[in-house]
Amino acid sequence: MVSRRLFCDVAVAFGLLLLIGSCSAEKAPYKSFAKYATSAPPEEYYDYIIIGGGTAGCALAATLSSAAKVLLLERGDLPYNNPNVTNISGFPFSLADNSPNSVAQQFISTDGVFNHRGRVLGGGSAINAGFFTRASADYVRGVGWDPRMVNESYEWVEKKVAFQPTVAAWQAAVRNGLLDAGILPYRGFTFEHLHGTKVGGSIFDENGYRHTAADLLEYANSTNIRVYLHATVHRVMFTTDPGKKPQATAVHFRDSKRQRHVAYLNNGTKNEIILSAGALGSPQLLMLSGIGPSNHLEAQGIEVILDQHMVGQGMSDNPMNVVFVPSPQPVEISLIEVVGISEVGTYVEAASGFFELVWGSRIAQDFAKLANQVDRFTLPTNSSIFQELIQQPQQSEGGNLQAGVILEKVTGPLSTGYLELQTRNPKDNPRVTFNYFQDPRDLQRCVQGMDIIRRVIESRSFAPFRYPFATFQSLINFMLSMPINLRQKHFASTYSMEQFCIDTVMTIWHYHGGCQVNRVVDRDYRVLGVDALRVIDGSTFYNSPGTNPQATVMMLGRYMGQKILKER
Repeated sequence: MVSRRLFCDVAVAFGLLLLIGSCSAEKAPYKSFAKYATSAPPEEYYDYIIIGGGTAGCALAATLSSAAKVLLLERGDLPYNNPNVTNISGFPFSLADNSPNSVAQQFISTDGVFNHRGRVLGGGSAINAGFFTRASADYVRGVGWDPRMVNESYEWVEKKVAFQPTVAAWQAAVRNGLLDAGILPYRGFTFEHLHGTKVGGSIFDENGYRHTAADLLEYANSTNIRVYLHATVHRVMFTTDPGKKPQATAVHFRDSKRQRHVAYLNNGTKNEIILSAGALGSPQLLMLSGIGPSNHLEAQGIEVILDQHMVGQGMSDNPMNVVFVPSPQPVEISLIEVVGISEVGTYVEAASGFFELVWGSRIAQDFAKLANQVDRFTLPTNSSIFQELIQQPQQSEGGNLQAGVILEKVTGPLSTGYLELQTRNPKDNPRVTFNYFQDPRDLQRCVQGMDIIRRVIESRSFAPFRYPFATFQSLINFMLSMPINLRQKHFASTYSMEQFCIDTVMTIWHYHGGCQVNRVVDRDYRVLGVDALRVIDGSTFYNSPGTNPQATVMMLGRYMGQKILKER
């Protein structure tokens, strides 16, 4: 029998593998303006207060600082002193860390799927798999953004954080396998979102060093910006004069020693508070501040500022399904570099080499503890496929496993869920339900995506990385033996790809929604029903842009920063 410990080690490895110009600049880590919140005075005044130094917030703060006094509040630390963030080889270990100040805060959705949210300057760009690619032209038109400004904003971001990867053997085999599988034409290297097979950008440079959204603060005017680290925002404060809309006026936050601080807006009709706390953090903070469904807020003991039942609605997470492929020869350490963008609404990508680092290690224990807290977690009884695979000679002399994974992500998705508060503590995760595959069209896309993966694995180009005994069906059975989520496994999954998709669904960390345009914010991202408050981040999206949203979220911070400055 294979031990539960070993199952969990491999399960975590699967989950961890697949995770996303103004004045004179100062190189990171910006010691002149990035300070711990313990150094903040009890009260301060700014033109713009940005909550969340993540993928959008850093770009937004850097842009606004060119012409206004800006405060950026980040609940985490700098990314630069953490080798698990800065080096590609540390990717799985940063996600496995569940200490109180870890850069990746773990949560489990009510769907029984493991997930993470960033808790570090740079946000999700500091913990993801690094793929960098733009949204499609159709997406830009559909949202209503100015294409010229969008392109300029992408270029502004790309100068700091985007690189062309060196495609080594595993990624090349997947690329060629996608072409063999008919995902045509070949687009070469490009940031653009184009149907076919392409090599995309990466925020890891040629030395495997990660460049996060925090690097965009190198553009900032250091005389106009202050960044407070380990600053946990508890609520936005409002004035509520009779006959007028509630107006955001200040932010209450606490430092790492639990000391209270208040940042106020300067006098002026153009000054604003901007939420950039992400798809979980922004709707959570709106609710904690009294903007949300009144019955839910009252049940939590929160004073209602505005009854807004759409806050927390429209939550979506693009479902991901994975096939693990043991290799008869060594594979490079690689995260997402190649993508097949199909016409059927699914994207196929790959990663490799990290099992050399995590096989047999202790990093899975933290996730195992989480799993033990969920009573639906049960191990499958049939582990014969697992035993067959690990007994094969693909294990290296050190007992590590040479392997990679090929995954598919469903575009959109069309299925949606919701977010609710669990407590009034802003450090606690909200309760979120994504309703994976609620819309049958998402399920059909998953089935089609899995068929593309099958064709890649069975292709001549991929043959050097496939054991002769490892049929696609045996790899599917192997996936069913792994506790990669907390969902019940069904016998039908062995022959029904629909059931396989449902039972083995994972996150690709591209969740969005909760503060969507025309529901919670207007087309300029102003919160409906109140003044001096905006939300600028992925919580405003209806669909995940491109094959990875991080480039577009960074672009949005720059884009909206420029628009806001034009309004001053």
